Amino acid sequence: MKLTPAVYAGIVAVAAISRLVPHAPNFTPIGALALFAGASFEGKLMAFTVPVAAMLLSDAVLGFHHDMPAVYVSFLLTVLMGMYLRRSGQPPKALSIVTASVLSAMVFYVLTNFSVWINSSLYPHTVTSLLTCYTMAIPFFGNTLAGGLFYSLLMFWFARLADRTVLRPATA
Repeated sequence: MKLTPAVYAGIVAVAAISRLVPHAPNFTPIGALALFAGASFEGKLMAFTVPVAAMLLSDAVLGFHHDMPAVYVSFLLTVLMGMYLRRSGQPPKALSIVTASVLSAMVFYVLTNFSVWINSSLYPHTVTSLLTCYTMAIPFFGNTLAGGLFYSLLMFWFARLADRTVLRPATA
């Protein structure tokens, strides 16, 4: 999908702002944006830049933290998942979007909670405490999964609708 610089900036702004308004923990569109960018943006650089820019802008307001590398890596991996979705050259089907959203949430869950375990003093560095860390994060995983599914389906649906109605108007 070929987008103008203003559209890219708008996407970054909306995604960044979404993290700043009240929402359930981890119920944000950033993972969905990463998946959508990988699957839809023509330029690979923009596909990686847009979700990172949205995170950096909102993290500048919310505060930088020691788990940022894990968060950012999980979103970069999600961009790669999106790129895999577009390998056929056709818009991805709903089942593929749902599958990629679930995998994206799982990658985020595994990486970020490992980072919490390894970087914080909340848990001793034992296998048992690692399992405790993952167990304590299950409610957040539910929100990550729900947000990813909701926003991914919304973004891909909206893009398909825009492509059909705005970008390709009916001919007489």
